[in-house]
Amino acid sequence: MMLSKKTKHGNILSINAKVARNINRAIILNSIRERQPISRARISELTKLNKSTVSNIVATLIAEDLVIEEPDNRGAVGRSPINLRVKRGKHYVGAIYFDSSKTELAVIDMDGTIISKAEIKTEASDPSQFVALCIEKLNAMRRQSLPHLFRGIGITVAGIVDAASASGGTVVYAPNLGWHEVDLGQIVREHLPDIEIITVENDARASALAELLLGTHKITSANIVFLSVGAGIGAGIVVDNRILSGGTHAAGEFGHMTIVEGGEQCTCGNQGCWEVYASDRATVRRYAVTKKLSRDKTADLTLTSIIELSYRGDAIAREALTTSAQYIGLGIANIVRSFDPEVIIIGGTITRAWDLIYPEIMEAVNKRGFFGKERNTAILPTSLTAPPPLLGAAALSIRKIFTDYRIAL
Repeated sequence: MMLSKKTKHGNILSINAKVARNINRAIILNSIRERQPISRARISELTKLNKSTVSNIVATLIAEDLVIEEPDNRGAVGRSPINLRVKRGKHYVGAIYFDSSKTELAVIDMDGTIISKAEIKTEASDPSQFVALCIEKLNAMRRQSLPHLFRGIGITVAGIVDAASASGGTVVYAPNLGWHEVDLGQIVREHLPDIEIITVENDARASALAELLLGTHKITSANIVFLSVGAGIGAGIVVDNRILSGGTHAAGEFGHMTIVEGGEQCTCGNQGCWEVYASDRATVRRYAVTKKLSRDKTADLTLTSIIELSYRGDAIAREALTTSAQYIGLGIANIVRSFDPEVIIIGGTITRAWDLIYPEIMEAVNKRGFFGKERNTAILPTSLTAPPPLLGAAALSIRKIFTDYRIAL
């Protein structure tokens, strides 16, 4: 079916009624999500849609159990107006985040509320078998709170992901998992054939979507970067409200840009990569080397423990963190020069030491990123209260439920 008619220059002349209604539905549903509680009259005023269109579409959304009505009891005299909210407790999505050491699972409501959450040790050697185990666990969690099926399943992976594949997503390469050309969407679909929405995405790109969709920063900028700092470093890049994937699905793999020429060896085979100096593993290694810890004493050492030590007065722990922050700032300076974003959001465990790392980050960015000119690029810690890649997995499904055409992956 032709969606629209175009001139020879590609300008859209018209859109058929079904497409127009779907767009209006998305506009209205997202207006409710973003501004709830909100009245029909206010929606009409904000969206410039006529009142009958708003009323008809709202009636459909109520019939679909996506929206509920509630009286406005805020002290108005006379008849209380009726407001609208997105319905909670009815439509849940499943979220899976595959990380190198642990895999996180969650049942999540449409507003991003986590209903239940679990972690299991990652067993990546046989993807099919491990995915089956994860789905079995996720379904068990879902049955405890929801009698019917998930509305969708979202999955995030630290690696190069082709999210546009026919199955819902193929992991092209995930070095920390040892996965190469794993059709994760198809594997999930074989176990959950009745689930319509199955989406797989790179963890940093999905985190950017979660920040836009579920975060509390209320970002209105059209150009942002979500920087994910963990075992590696990756980024979700938003340009003109579109999340970039790239020609080979590798956009945002900043962890492997060279920041120290001829520097330390990286797992990718190159030298001087950003993540060798600024990732969680780099911070832990820096602390262990400076403290001259034996291998058995570093086995259980984590970034979280280093942060705790720094706040208890361990000067070496503090130095390990601030040095990583300086390298984070150095890499961010390159991102600022390359993409000119209005906002950069940083996610990861290291943000728990924000008061320690932020000054170091900004010193490096101000020195190297702005060419001596005044800039207003905001650098903020993530506002998400759960791991961004996990909420990102949920956001993949939530976005499709809301048909949010303004955010494109």
